[in-house]
Amino acid sequence: MAKPIKPAKLKAAKPKKKPGRMRAQPPVPGSTEAMVMDRLWSVITSRRDADPGISHSARLLSRGTAKVAQKFGEEAVEAIIEAVAGNREAMIGESADVLYHLIVLWVSVGVEPADVWNELVRREGVSGIAEKAARLLPGASRPNSSKIP
Repeated sequence: MAKPIKPAKLKAAKPKKKPGRMRAQPPVPGSTEAMVMDRLWSVITSRRDADPGISHSARLLSRGTAKVAQKFGEEAVEAIIEAVAGNREAMIGESADVLYHLIVLWVSVGVEPADVWNELVRREGVSGIAEKAARLLPGASRPNSSKIP
């Protein structure tokens, strides 16, 4: 009778690091990096009633939520294009534009950063698949939304 063959032990492949590139550490709560979005929101809020001729934020907000949302969408598409093209530096710039215009949209509709941060904390540690499935269950409590599930 032949000896059974033992399966070879597989080693997990180590992710390859790109030479010369260091990974940024996640921001520490309360640090400058973690608060930049809150500060940007405050600046945009303070410029809501500024002269649209001297403040880009005031100009965007004076045009109404639909125009702010349109501009946010345009910036998001530009970020997608740069991501697909593999243009890292342009993607960084477009990402900053997306975040800025998202915050202008928040200001336009009355959303505060804490509202979003609290929602992210609520979702933390929950599988995205499980979280979405819970929102799609009949009778499940979900925010008012007109988007297609």
